Amino acid sequence: MSNEKKALSARLRTADFGSAGSRRLLRNGEIPAVVYGKSEPLHVIVNAHEFEMKKSGFSESTLITLSVEGDGDHMVFVKSYQEDLLRRCVHHIDFFEITAGHMVRTHVRVELDGNPVGCRAGGVLDQVIHELEIECLPKDLPEVIKADVSALDINESFRVDQLVIPAGIKVLADGGAAIASVKMVKEEAAAEPAADDAAAAAADTAAAADTAKSAETK
Repeated sequence: MSNEKKALSARLRTADFGSAGSRRLLRNGEIPAVVYGKSEPLHVIVNAHEFEMKKSGFSESTLITLSVEGDGDHMVFVKSYQEDLLRRCVHHIDFFEITAGHMVRTHVRVELDGNPVGCRAGGVLDQVIHELEIECLPKDLPEVIKADVSALDINESFRVDQLVIPAGIKVLADGGAAIASVKMVKEEAAAEPAADDAAAAAADTAAAADTAKSAETK
């Protein structure tokens, strides 16, 4: 279940700090970033084009080899990044460095697997929990945790304690919490025509009243 390690290059940021310096880096196609997790934060600069090309494959549980020019390799994952949606660019990244043999705590995406029985009977699958906080050694860090919802019938839920969790991984969530459920929507669909019928009946009543009033005036 361990991740395939991915790579990203960087260089040390030793000067030109502050917002003005960050803007200069962004204009030059670079992103200011900070590596947390060790004794002191490490300030680095990442190539914007490389990060944009690879970020879709990075989650909070993706181990990345961050090769920092002049400072060696650091095993990290992306904790967060700040993105300007209007300009479609990332303007800051926070990495978290892990140490082999030491437990890490992070969030892992939950992916639903299978076609529920209840959906074939007219129900709709609703995913409530999309990620889980876990604790494990770096070597056991999964990219995703799958929930097999094939057996779910209408009005049934799949709980956290029903997950098949690999050895070495501790899920830090309430075992009784619902990850997904199948709900029936036919009753809601049937209620809509009833409302339409009521509106039509009201319109007919109003039209009849208008006709009667018109006849009286004549």
